[in-house]
Formats: sequence, structure tokens, C-alpha cells
Amino acid sequence: MFTGIVSEQGNVVSLEIAEDGNSGRLVFDASETGRDLSPGASIAVDGVCLTTVAVDGGRVSVDVMGETLRRTTTGGLLPGRRVNLERCTPLGERLDGHVVQGHVDGIGVLLEREDLGAWHRLRFGLPAELGRYAAEKGSVAIDGVSLTVTAVSAPNEPEQWFEVGLIPTTLAETGLGAKSTWDLVNLEMDVLAKYVERLLVFSTSDAPCGSAAGAAHDGRRAGAR
Repeated sequence: MFTGIVSEQGNVVSLEIAEDGNSGRLVFDASETGRDLSPGASIAVDGVCLTTVAVDGGRVSVDVMGETLRRTTTGGLLPGRRVNLERCTPLGERLDGHVVQGHVDGIGVLLEREDLGAWHRLRFGLPAELGRYAAEKGSVAIDGVSLTVTAVSAPNEPEQWFEVGLIPTTLAETGLGAKSTWDLVNLEMDVLAKYVERLLVFSTSDAPCGSAAGAAHDGRRAGAR
């Protein structure tokens, strides 16, 4: 689990994608974040949770599966590109952002950017199916950065969007400060909203709670642990 508080910006060294497009190897420099990283550890790269496979000083290598290459901006990373990095949160630490899993829901696009002096207003377009998870004063992770939603589109608008405000620290210490209109970003909507929606689906279904089928399923799952 992550909190959406970026620890540093790393530099992409290389991204090698297999000929079939179903896997890749991403290498990046992370002088601070990679200092005590070990193989098998999790790290969020622009909001995408990836598993470390090798560490050489501050140079980190991670494997990327095809699903990640297709559904996030990871497949378009080029050498020299700056990426937001965050280690997973130790148990018992303060949750300074919000609950972030590193499981990207979709790709958004920066539609507008306005410099308001002490802060910037950014408007992002998002896939229509994600619009219902954007709530004013709710949380969202953009390229792994925990932010508060300040405005949202109406449910009936054909193009869904939301807005966030960036303070000087966020502008300076994350990649969002350098984003231009039409740049793409990874979006992770608030996991709590997704779980509530899922529970509501089950609560209105015809399947009885605690049915034999459900018990059998739970039993198989428990036995597999």
C-alpha cells in the first residue's frame, strides 16, 4: 500500500519490451528511494505498483507485464523521462495522503492548466466509466500523487472531467509541475468508492448471503492460502 506522497523523481534509463508486447523490463535511477531497496520489494512508478527484480546502487530494475503496458502510461516511457517514485508504506506510519494501491484504473489527459499565482488549477479528462468515482473533496491519485478533487463534471456531461489544485511543493517535487495540456497521466480512483459500489451490487442481487455456493467458494479460497 502507498499513500500518494512522492519520495523523489527518478530518471528512466531504459524500457525494453518483448516482441509480443506481453512483458517488459524497466530500468530507472533512484538515488534516494533505491538506496535500501531489495529484490522483491514494491515500488510505485508514476503510480504503478511494480516489483523490484534487481538493484545496482541506485539503479532499479522492474518487470512489467503486458496488462500494465496496455493500461498505463508505462509503455510509453522513454530514456531520460522523470517519474514519480514512492516506496510502500511501513505498518504503523502516518497516512499523510490517502489509501493508494498502485493499481491504475485508467489513463487521463490534462485538458486545462491555469496559473493562479500561489497554486495551479489543473483539469483532467478521464474515461467515462471512471467519472462516477470522482467526487468533489474526494481523493484521487494522479501519476501516484495523492490529491483532493476540487470540482467535477455533471453526471450527464458527455466528456467527464475533474479538477485539482497544486501547491508550490507539489509543482516542484513531482512530475505534475512539468505537465502540459494533452499529456497523459495514470489515474487511480479512491478504492473506498469502488468497494462501496461493489457491495451495493451484491446487496441488490438475488443471490442469498451465506448460500451454499458462497460457502463452497470461500472454502476453496481458504484452502488455497
